[in-house]
Amino acid sequence: MFISSSEFKQQFIPVNGIINARDLGGYIMQDGRRLRDGAFIRAAHLADATDEDLQYLSSIPIAKVIDFRKDIEMNGKTDRMVPGAEYIRLEIDASGKIVSQATEDEKRLFTGSKQFDVKKFMVMAAFNPMAQKIAQLMYPNLTNDPECQKQFSLFFRLILETENGAILYHCTQGKDRTGFASALILAALGADRDTIVADFDATNRVYEEDVRQCCQNVCLMGGKEKEIATVKSFLGANTDNFIKALDRIDREYGSIEAYLKGPIGLTDNDILTLKERYLE
Repeated sequence: MFISSSEFKQQFIPVNGIINARDLGGYIMQDGRRLRDGAFIRAAHLADATDEDLQYLSSIPIAKVIDFRKDIEMNGKTDRMVPGAEYIRLEIDASGKIVSQATEDEKRLFTGSKQFDVKKFMVMAAFNPMAQKIAQLMYPNLTNDPECQKQFSLFFRLILETENGAILYHCTQGKDRTGFASALILAALGADRDTIVADFDATNRVYEEDVRQCCQNVCLMGGKEKEIATVKSFLGANTDNFIKALDRIDREYGSIEAYLKGPIGLTDNDILTLKERYLE
């Protein structure tokens, strides 16, 4: 499945200061029902949201804002609050235990900035062996790391307890952790794999120019295939690796539905509740 240009544009909500802000509504599930609009908003951080953006989000209305970012990512990029919404930190570390193995210099690379600038960080990280390793293992960590599984399980508990209002969830760029959260929501509601992959991959159309420019800068600094791949994984969404992560879930758990009922902890009744609430 490929999201057409018109469908892709329709997903975007009318905000100016929030990148990659899309309504998950509109997808058709395998049973023929449609995910209703205004239920789930996936986005990048809200630090640069305008007053008008916040007013719009409040009008949806947003019941909960769930922030997946780590402390370092929030340096100089604290979310602006949506009026009437509950703000919840639910930190998900896609690097797993890798950063704990970093040298002191590498730790300064990852944690030494007073304000997190993802584009500058990517150019530096492209040449760093630790960052290259994180880029390779990010999606396996998201799916298999027990701490990540625990946090995604809590994410669904927060959704299930929210009977009214929309859920806005985000990380820094709204692509990897947010993309995987979206995949789990769509899977729980009964989307097929093509729909899940298409939604994940659509982020690359948002960041296409950023990836091109960053790769160009890395090449000018002598970067080769490995460095370019690192940039594409961090600054874009690595759809091939995402598909491999889904394949691994199928191998280890039998299906993504079994994964949801296993480490993510959803019951049949939870899934029925989600479908009754969000599908039309």
